[in-house]
Amino acid sequence: MKVEIVKLDDFGRGICFVNDKVTFVPNTVPGDIANIKIIKEHKKYNEAILVDLVNPSSDRIDALCPYFGICGGCTLQTLSYEKGIDYKKEKVINYFKKMGLIINPSLITNDTPYNYRNKITLKVVNGVIGYFKLNSHSVVEIKKCILSEDCINDVINIISNMKIINGEVIIRCNYKSEILIIINSKDKINIPNINENIKGIIINDKVIYGNDYFYEEINNIKYKVSYKAFFQVNRNVASKMFKLVEDFTNNNDCVLDLYSGVGTLGLSVSQKAKNVLGVEINKDAVDNANQNALINNLNNAKFIYIDASNIKNIDVAFNKLIVDPPRAGLSREVIDFIKFKLPDEIMYISCDYHTQARDLKLLDSYEIIDSYICDLFSYTYHVECICFLRKRRWFNLKKIAEDLGITPAKASYLEEVISKNPDVKIEDIKDKSVKEIE
Repeated sequence: MKVEIVKLDDFGRGICFVNDKVTFVPNTVPGDIANIKIIKEHKKYNEAILVDLVNPSSDRIDALCPYFGICGGCTLQTLSYEKGIDYKKEKVINYFKKMGLIINPSLITNDTPYNYRNKITLKVVNGVIGYFKLNSHSVVEIKKCILSEDCINDVINIISNMKIINGEVIIRCNYKSEILIIINSKDKINIPNINENIKGIIINDKVIYGNDYFYEEINNIKYKVSYKAFFQVNRNVASKMFKLVEDFTNNNDCVLDLYSGVGTLGLSVSQKAKNVLGVEINKDAVDNANQNALINNLNNAKFIYIDASNIKNIDVAFNKLIVDPPRAGLSREVIDFIKFKLPDEIMYISCDYHTQARDLKLLDSYEIIDSYICDLFSYTYHVECICFLRKRRWFNLKKIAEDLGITPAKASYLEEVISKNPDVKIEDIKDKSVKEIE
C-alpha cells in the first residue's frame, strides 16, 4: 500500500494515515512516498513496516551505520543532523504546549554527533555480541558502533575473544580513552592479553583486573567514577550543560542538588555557591562525589546517601534547587517538599520531557524563565531538556501579605516602594498608610 509520511512521532517513527487512522512506520522520514505493510492493527492506530521507497523525501540522507534499520538504536540517521535537532526541539515545544506550558528553548548542539558515547551496553546471546534488534530480544551482531568513541570500538574485538556465550557487557571510557569492562555472565570468561588502556575488568561485581573505577574530567573538574555510577554519556554536550549549571549560581547561594550522582552538577555550582548539599541513592556515587569534592578542593560541597523521596526528613536551608531525576521524574514526596520549602529558583534537568512537563504543571508557584534542548543523544529520538524556574511574583506577594498580615495589594505597593528605596525595610512601613509613606 502506497502512502506519504507526513511527520515523525515522539519515538522517531514516521506517521501516515490509512483510512484516516494513524499508522506508524519505522525507518521513514517526512516527505517519503513509500510502500508499507500493516503488521498490527489497534483500535486507534496501526503499526506498519517499510516495504520500499517509491519516492524518497528531499530531507532523506543515507545512513552511515551498516546496521541501521536492523539495530534498535539510532532512529534518526536518515535525517541530517540539523533536521534531527529541529525535530527534537519541535516535539518538546509541542508537548509542553499540549500541557499548557509555553517555552522557546535554545539549542545546545553536539560538536561531535558521531563517536560521542563514552558508554555502551552489549548483549551476548548464544555467542553473538551486539545490540537488540528493534522491538526484539534477538541480537544483531556488531563489530563497531558509529555513536561510540573509537577506543570503545577497539575493545569490542577483545570482547569477542572472551568466549562469552550469554550475558551482558558494558564498556565505559574516560577523557584519556581509558577503559572499564563490566561483564555479567554465568559463563567461564577467557581473559586475553590486556591492553594498557584497560584500567579495570569487573565480572559479576568482582574486580578481576585493575580497578573498579577511573577518573573523568570535564571543565577542569576531575571526577572519580565507579563502574556502577551514572555519568553523562556525552562529554562534549555535558561540558556545555555543566557551564549552564555553574552560571545558575551566585556567591551567596545555598544550593540543594537532588539526584546528585558523582557530583557533576553540585561540584560545578560549588565553584561559585556559598555551600552545596547533594542527595543521592547510589552509595558508590555518594562516595565518589565526596572524594571528588576533596580531589578538587571544593570544601563547600557535601553529599549524603539518601533516597530523594525521603528528603523531608532532612533539615536543610537553601535558596536554589537543582533536580536531575531519572526518567520517572520527581516523586510526589519531592514535589510536596519543593512546595513546602519554596526555593527562589529551580534548575530542572530531564531526560524525559513528558514527566518533566507533568512535574512543572504541579509546581504552579513557579514560572519557566529559560529553557534549553540539549542534544546528548545525537541521531536518536532521545533528548535532554533543561528548564529554569523562578518563583512567581504573585506568590511572593501572597506570602509577604500572609506573613505581615496585610493585603496582597498593599504588599505589591510596598514592594514597589522598596525597589526604589533599597535602604527601607518592609517591616518599618507595613503599618503606615500610603499618605504617610509618600
